Amino acid sequence: MKTGARLAIYGLGLVVACGGAFGIAGAVVPDSVVTGWTKGSEMNGHNKGHDPESTASAVANATAISAAVAAAVKGLALGADGYVLSPVEAPATVGDPGELSFQIQDASGAPVATYTTSHDKELHLIVARSDGGQFRHVHPTLDESTGTWSMPWEWAEAGSYRVFADFTTADASALTLTRTVQVAGAFTPVVPQPIQVDQVDGFTVSLDGEMVAGSASELTITVDRDGAPVTTLEPYLGAFGHLVALREGDLAFLHVHAEGEEPVAGETAGPQIEFAAEAPTAGRYLLYLDFQVDGEVHTAEFVLDAGHAAAPTDAHSDGSANTESATHPEGH
Repeated sequence: MKTGARLAIYGLGLVVACGGAFGIAGAVVPDSVVTGWTKGSEMNGHNKGHDPESTASAVANATAISAAVAAAVKGLALGADGYVLSPVEAPATVGDPGELSFQIQDASGAPVATYTTSHDKELHLIVARSDGGQFRHVHPTLDESTGTWSMPWEWAEAGSYRVFADFTTADASALTLTRTVQVAGAFTPVVPQPIQVDQVDGFTVSLDGEMVAGSASELTITVDRDGAPVTTLEPYLGAFGHLVALREGDLAFLHVHAEGEEPVAGETAGPQIEFAAEAPTAGRYLLYLDFQVDGEVHTAEFVLDAGHAAAPTDAHSDGSANTESATHPEGH
């Protein structure tokens, strides 16, 4: 087999082995693509000659799978599905009051002014520094005449920030686009450490559950105040709590969903809120919970490590392990 094809298949093997992981929001690698890759790898695995068609097939499948995997992770690109997040205008230094503004533009460069409401809002603005600090989840105002979203803004600390625009278009495309904004000044990055209990505004908020790469995980969050369970959680953004998760390192965006029926106005609940979460890869995740009590929104922060999924067992019917790959190296 040609070296290029071998490397393409090896790299794709890593993607598929580690990538069953990339199933966010139902995004999966198409079966036809995986089947094609599998057939190509099996055929080429014992090919001592040079087969141009096999090489071309391997490269084509590698490209297709790579594209599908990339599309499964949100919040890593400034454009998707023909929509683009414009450059973000914002104050350049700490403590300088001003305005943060941007547009969502279509494929022709025209600003988008029509959206579909999701989680009670047309657009959610998530801002976090590269180390996960200084998290904010807010909702700017849209000027329909210009298609510009804006709101008053002031930075509390310097650093490199990721700005996420999370929205659903009029044609029901749910997108999370992102830009980086640099804020001048010296700062010392924080290294997030695992934490599952946070104290915020007099509340004790605890997270129970584990995350495993590539599989759905149940997370339960409990809210207490002064040692007593809080049963007066109010609806906020269409649920009794709104949870955002960012992957440490690249800040890939996971929009985790609350379990249960959507609450009605005036309804209260607590002390527990349940969420369904799916980590795209093993690693460390930064989680931010917004919850509302007495009309005021509070934000609790957690850091959770997602483990690797259990490795599949390849065994014969008699229980012995399949050692063909060890005893018969490629090409023999």
